[in-house]
Amino acid sequence: MNLRKAQPGDESAILELIKGLAEYENEPDAVINTSKKLHDDLFKHKYCEAFVVEIDSKIIGFSLFYTSYSTWKGPCIYLEDLYILPEARKTGAGSLLFDAVVNTAKDRKVNRMDWQVLDWNEPAIKFYEKKNAILDPEWINGRLFFEY
Repeated sequence: MNLRKAQPGDESAILELIKGLAEYENEPDAVINTSKKLHDDLFKHKYCEAFVVEIDSKIIGFSLFYTSYSTWKGPCIYLEDLYILPEARKTGAGSLLFDAVVNTAKDRKVNRMDWQVLDWNEPAIKFYEKKNAILDPEWINGRLFFEY
């Protein structure tokens, strides 16, 4: 397995993984992102960053994150998504990706790392519990969508 920062040319593979995640979360039609937009957001505008894991030069997983801000804590890292192809799970790829984001957070000396996990996603919940994560059921998510 090879862990590395995403680089230009990875967008199509990452977008396919994003679509796989959307399907896993029972929202296959929710993805409106494109390879070009993902390329621009990752590499031109630098709105976010990503790591990928490869096996035999094939990208089998990704983690995508960005800097957020807490009025209480200051800069934070927000892990937007972490996804591994089903056939590549239980190989350690998820830990490589998660730990890479954790290490990025520590290197940048942010005070917190956040993410969400669906309450029915038992495999992910168990994964995060093994990482000693605090999973807080108290907060309710708010969201607005905009179409342009």
